[in-house]
Amino acid sequence: MCGIAGFIGKGTSEDLKGMIGAVSHRGPDDQGIFLQKEVGLAHARLSIIDLSPAGHQPMADENKKIWLTFNGEIYNFKELRQELEKTGKYRFKSQTDTEVIIYAWKEYGEKMFDKLDGMFAFALYDSEKETLILASDRLGKKPLYWSMQNGNLLFGSELKALMAHESFQKELDFDSLDKYLFYEYIPAPQTIFKNTQKLEPATYLIYKNGQIKKQRYWEMNFDPIPISESEAAEKLDMLLSKAVEKRLISDVPLGILLSGGIDSSTIAYYAQKLSPEKVKTFSIGFQEKSFDESPYAKLVADFLKTDHHHAVFTPETVMSLIPSIAEILDEPMADPSILPTHLLSKFARQKVTVALSGDGNDELMAGYNTFQAQALSRLYEKLPFPLRRTAAKILNLVPASEKNFSIEYSLKKFTGDFEGSPVERHHRWMASFSDKERKSIYAPEIQKTMNENKPAALLDDYLADISDASLENKVLYLYLKTYLPNDILVKTDRASMRVGLEVRCPFLDRQIVEFVNSLPYDYKYRGLGGKYILKQLMKNRLPPSIINRPKKGFGIPLTRWLKYELRSLCEELLSPEKIKEQGIFDADAVQRIESEHFAGKKDRRKELWTLMVFQLWFDRWT
Repeated sequence: MCGIAGFIGKGTSEDLKGMIGAVSHRGPDDQGIFLQKEVGLAHARLSIIDLSPAGHQPMADENKKIWLTFNGEIYNFKELRQELEKTGKYRFKSQTDTEVIIYAWKEYGEKMFDKLDGMFAFALYDSEKETLILASDRLGKKPLYWSMQNGNLLFGSELKALMAHESFQKELDFDSLDKYLFYEYIPAPQTIFKNTQKLEPATYLIYKNGQIKKQRYWEMNFDPIPISESEAAEKLDMLLSKAVEKRLISDVPLGILLSGGIDSSTIAYYAQKLSPEKVKTFSIGFQEKSFDESPYAKLVADFLKTDHHHAVFTPETVMSLIPSIAEILDEPMADPSILPTHLLSKFARQKVTVALSGDGNDELMAGYNTFQAQALSRLYEKLPFPLRRTAAKILNLVPASEKNFSIEYSLKKFTGDFEGSPVERHHRWMASFSDKERKSIYAPEIQKTMNENKPAALLDDYLADISDASLENKVLYLYLKTYLPNDILVKTDRASMRVGLEVRCPFLDRQIVEFVNSLPYDYKYRGLGGKYILKQLMKNRLPPSIINRPKKGFGIPLTRWLKYELRSLCEELLSPEKIKEQGIFDADAVQRIESEHFAGKKDRRKELWTLMVFQLWFDRWT
């Protein structure tokens, strides 16, 4: 795992050093640059496979015609290497997966993407064809930003790499800001800046003769296959075992990030089963009991007999990280679980360089509480509208709870954001600001510049690609296309790579994703709970309390902290003076949201946190 950066156009070696220096935390073991005429590539290496100098990047073929800077892991690189060696055309000088990509390009060209199995973002320059290729993996596990600035094509693993180039211009994109206030992240391909994009998952970009062409090389589908429950569980067992096994390959210490939920516990089960030694597992705990999952993690570790490592953090430790959020992210993303994820990554990094996680299965197998809400909505929507409106008004009178995943908060969100299409409704349950609130939160001058497009219109664009699917599969598809790559994977990547920890996600193995998507929905969600087929598979393999426990996010007690411990920071970041000077938001509207939360009338943690993260970002990067 590494950091990459570069450009085509005007630039110097100092530009390259600055760009890769901005993401040096992603690769603390080595750095390198390549500069030839108007082409510059840079690399910061986190050594995982072949720790020798032969793995130095940017790497070239034996004729120095093709150059590559690569971030990620290709899990089938040994098989690909054997296939390439059989042609008799190529002489390998290293044991890396990096070199395999170079010769796969020479042999297969654009068809190589069908063969690559892994997580990756890379830039490959073919000097004979005068062509630059930027590429991302199928699910978007590894990030890649790019931008055209004054005729220069810039790219990098993080936005801060592009900002380090002297030609980069920072112009706030208010359409992106509007999407951020709705989704709590900025959906690809947009970024917070104009003329700057994120490369979408399963996409490669070709830059040649000043022209840009983007091409998708893989699409998800939900075409059903006839299969019994027992056959489905058996095949899932085989696929999980294979996915974990190939992610255990490493020349450096490796462990498991263990939360105590069924997903990470399943990964720990397979890792321990496949390992001849005790695998290292890592968990963290918090003093606030409704947010502390560590007893479940310990239960799993004891049950599986892993080499378990655990740490407990105080609220002060977590809160001390908040000012660094903008440095870690460099683009607004309001998922507060980045704080505990960063703490866990930092704790694990003390002993390992690679870690496996359970990320991705909530999106694959309907694991979030919103899927329960979706199931219940079919009954609720049969009630007359006046009755639904009355229920929402009554619930609004109930004082806000400070507990994690409180029933009160969930019911208010459910009833208050119920109208509209089922797909849009589902995403509004996760959103910070409603359409009405978003419009009122802007300063009058900004309101005039905003277009009439609703952020949720993006969902319709995605749904056009899967119009024949059931409602349930449409919702799953949208999670895999939006929330997973733009929130969950961003959070995990930035939190872990900030400390030079590579995180691998077995549930996002291509074969698992394709197989689970082909299963009937009731194999994933049944009754009032998701992950049905996984729970059936893991019976007697994990403690019953782990199999049956309800979903619990990796969160922090934000509702209470914003009332007390974080109130001064909230008031500072959102002060009327600061808001008016900034000129983006309406000070009175912001103050109203603060007052409602501080008085306990409404739980406005999502709105306040979303605004605070933007303010932290704005102060750091503009």
